[in-house]
Amino acid sequence: MTANETEKPAPGSDLRAAGLQALREALPGVFPEGDIDLRDGLLGEDLVEIGLTSVYGALWARDGLANRDRSLVTLGILIALGAETELRTHVRIALTNGLTENEIAEVIYHSAGYAGFPRATAARTAARAALA
Repeated sequence: MTANETEKPAPGSDLRAAGLQALREALPGVFPEGDIDLRDGLLGEDLVEIGLTSVYGALWARDGLANRDRSLVTLGILIALGAETELRTHVRIALTNGLTENEIAEVIYHSAGYAGFPRATAARTAARAALA
């Protein structure tokens, strides 16, 4: 069983722990093992914790889609939103989840038809930065 095929936690389990597990699988080697504090003492410091539980714990840790599929969906949504900062991180996550650079490029090309050429161009710039 690969990291992308691990058994997901049951609904209602500790969302923070599930989120940390999902985040560590998505970005191997970035976050140390054990319980970690993601707050930095600055304005809006709880935003990362909220994302950890509500996005990684409640969504990425769900059964139903493979992480590779979740990455495809996430890339498309972030491109459509023009969320280049998050897109840079999710390009790296997509590679971890088994997408190739060519497939990421195809997502960008495909998004031009639905989200518009400016969004696709911005996504290409963000993806290039993530891959550099």
